[in-house]
Amino acid sequence: MQQLPDDPMILFSTINMKLRDFYPSLDALCDDMAVDKGQLTSKLASAGFEYNQAQNKFW
Repeated sequence: MQQLPDDPMILFSTINMKLRDFYPSLDALCDDMAVDKGQLTSKLASAGFEYNQAQNKFW
């Protein structure tokens, strides 16, 4: 995952900020940043976070 932090808590914060401020969906973020959605969701899931599509954020 280029351009994104390795630390899960910082990654969580960064992704939620980008979703809130710049992207209407996780798919849009992943497409624009060339990030593998499966890897991203897996890494955040390992830290206890899951994506909520209706809220467009991880929690």
